[in-house]
Amino acid sequence: MGAHTIEKKKEPMSFGQALSSKSRRKFLGFTLDGYIEKFFMIAASIAIVILLLIITFLFREGAGFVPDYRSHIALYRKAGLEYVDLIRQVEDEHKAVTRALNQVRLQEFKYLTSEKGLSISQANEELIAFDEFLKKYDGSRIKLSGLVSSLSARVTDVKDRAIVARDTAVAKKRFLQSSDPEGRAFGESLEVEIIDFDEETEALRSQESDILECNSALEYDLRNLSAGLPRVQSPVGRKKVKAIASGIGEIKENIIETNKKIENYNFGEPVTLISSILGFVFGSSWVTQSFWQDWFGVIPLFTGSMMISSLALIVAVPFSVAAAIYVNQLASQSELNFIKPFIEFIGAIPSVVLGFFGVVVLGEALRSVSQIELLSWVPGFPMSERLTILTAGLLLAFMAIPTIFTLVEDAINNVPNQFVEASYALGANKIQTVFKILIPSALSGIIAAILLGLGRVIGETMVVLLCAGNRIQIPEFSLGLGAYLQPVHTMTGIIAQEMGEVANGSLHYRALFMVGLVLFFISLMLNIAAQQIVRRFRVRI
Repeated sequence: MGAHTIEKKKEPMSFGQALSSKSRRKFLGFTLDGYIEKFFMIAASIAIVILLLIITFLFREGAGFVPDYRSHIALYRKAGLEYVDLIRQVEDEHKAVTRALNQVRLQEFKYLTSEKGLSISQANEELIAFDEFLKKYDGSRIKLSGLVSSLSARVTDVKDRAIVARDTAVAKKRFLQSSDPEGRAFGESLEVEIIDFDEETEALRSQESDILECNSALEYDLRNLSAGLPRVQSPVGRKKVKAIASGIGEIKENIIETNKKIENYNFGEPVTLISSILGFVFGSSWVTQSFWQDWFGVIPLFTGSMMISSLALIVAVPFSVAAAIYVNQLASQSELNFIKPFIEFIGAIPSVVLGFFGVVVLGEALRSVSQIELLSWVPGFPMSERLTILTAGLLLAFMAIPTIFTLVEDAINNVPNQFVEASYALGANKIQTVFKILIPSALSGIIAAILLGLGRVIGETMVVLLCAGNRIQIPEFSLGLGAYLQPVHTMTGIIAQEMGEVANGSLHYRALFMVGLVLFFISLMLNIAAQQIVRRFRVRI
């Protein structure tokens, strides 16, 4: 070095050099790297904290449901409503047969006037015997209906008084704990009626002989009536009359069983915690705002969600998996640039827009197509409803395609290139490589993508709320595939529809949180299953 050294001018560091420099200054004990690391850690921690808060919130609001539901069912039993429902079951079955007879009568009238060419008066004359039978059959339950009506009025009065007494007791306790002297005085003035359930049930027991006698008389009438079922001329009518005869036979058998249950009924049988949980998990009725009894059984909602989701997956999986394989392996660059953005854009369409499309266009189009005579062989055709499982399932399939497409493409990209190159080196063509190497190697990712797609559609709310028909009932599986053409309600739909209408802290409010917990549990299981599959079948080099 010479005496005159030339000092090099320091060039400013780039952002990347600044990050990687080891001579950075510290601020409050941390370098820039340290702050970035802390930021990432905080972001991850916030996500975990939010998840824990959601879980805690769900459990806190839903946990009170089970004991409240237990008390709810216990009151139903103690007040005698369950006892009356036992008697009412025979009446309901009798009414169902009456409705079936009326349908046969209407169908037979149409047959006589349109197929046989009879006038209206001639058709009515032909149906005189049928009308007389219908009148006798309908009249056979008058005594039972009167008895059920009087018993119903009695037990609902007991239930209403018990609810008022319970609410009054709660209010009295709150006022007595008040610091306001006037409030405490008001609390002391409140009188809580003490319901003697033993006395009330004894009154019901005193009518047991009347109930048994009434049922026996009805069974005797049905036995005589079933021997004189009227004949009809239409082939369809004959089939239905045969089914009605079978229905009357079932009622007679049920009357005998019901009489045994009435004699052995125990008003004091306790309602266990387990039975109230099972009543929610396996209950087949979701009835709210009823003057008689509210029921919170999740099965109809669970069935609706599962049927819509399964249909959506059946439709979406072939399309999305095939599209991902084609775009990733077989498409030209121009096709890739055209197809991929379109599929990914589907995920950006607001669900409410798809819901409107389902209500206005798809549902009506499906119903119109189902009216075509050539398609009458399809189960469930012609459709009477436009908002059904099929309508909602097709739209959810459309929504699930971009999710499954993206995840399947990622799974294909994760297959080591050496596998594909080795396949080509052995002389396999593209199609052989796709089916023999690529798909088996990416199978775990594909299955995980399908499970995550299921999680996507089962949690969808707006489309099912608009397009599923919102009828709370279990579909008639006896129709086979025609069951998919019936309206249903779903778990997500019921929460969205009813949450804004219920009182905070009520039994109904807590029941909706329990439905949310079931949804959360299903999503959790799907995610765990997806992770297990990926871990189990992961391809290792």
